[in-house]
Amino acid sequence: MRSKVLALSLCISPTFASAADVGQDAIDGCIDQLRAVGGPDGQSGTVLSTEFSEANSLVMLQDKGETVWRCLVSNDGQVAELSVAQAADDGQGAMAGSGGIPVVSGTQRVQFAAGTSGAAMSGTLNPNISVSYVLGAADGQFMRVDVGSHGGALDYKIFNPDGSLLLDLISSDTPYRGQLWQSGDHVVEILNAGAKPVTFDIGIGIE
Repeated sequence: MRSKVLALSLCISPTFASAADVGQDAIDGCIDQLRAVGGPDGQSGTVLSTEFSEANSLVMLQDKGETVWRCLVSNDGQVAELSVAQAADDGQGAMAGSGGIPVVSGTQRVQFAAGTSGAAMSGTLNPNISVSYVLGAADGQFMRVDVGSHGGALDYKIFNPDGSLLLDLISSDTPYRGQLWQSGDHVVEILNAGAKPVTFDIGIGIE
C-alpha cells in the first residue's frame, strides 16, 4: 500500500517511496482534479494505491472526509475520469452531509481543468430535489454523461441551449453519448423522485 499526504506543496512523504511505474505527473494530475471537484474535503487526503497501464493508469485516492476516489489518468498527467469509488458513510447507511460529498441543488457551472475535456462531480440530492449542471458546447461536438447513484435511484435529462430536450428523462444507470446540434449552454438535470436522500457522482465530457 502506498500513501502520500496531499499537502499543498505536493511533497512526497517518507512513507511513499517511488510510485514504481506510475509517474509523479500522473499522481499530481489526479490530485489537482480532486481538488478542483472534491470541495473542501478534496483539498487534502492520501493516495491509497497506484496501478500502471500504458493507456490510463489507475490512482486510488481518499479525501479528508474518507470518500474514496478512482482516477484514470494518462502517464503525462491528463485525467480521463475521476469518480467516487466509495462514498463516505455516516454509519447509518446514509451519506453524512459534512462527510465529503455536499448536499446539492439549483444550478452549477461545469468547468474543465486545463488540458482536459471532462469533469467529475459528486453530490447528495434530497427527496424531490434536482440539480442542474451547465456547460458550454458547440454544434457537432459529442457529449457523454455518466451518472452513478448510491443508496437509491435517480433520473436525469439533458436540455439544448434553446430549452428543448436533447435527452428525455432516463434512469441514472443508463449512460449517454450523442452528437449535439446546437451551440451554447447545455443543461444536465439530475432528479431525485424518491423518499430519501441519494448520493451520486456524475462525469461529463465533450469530444
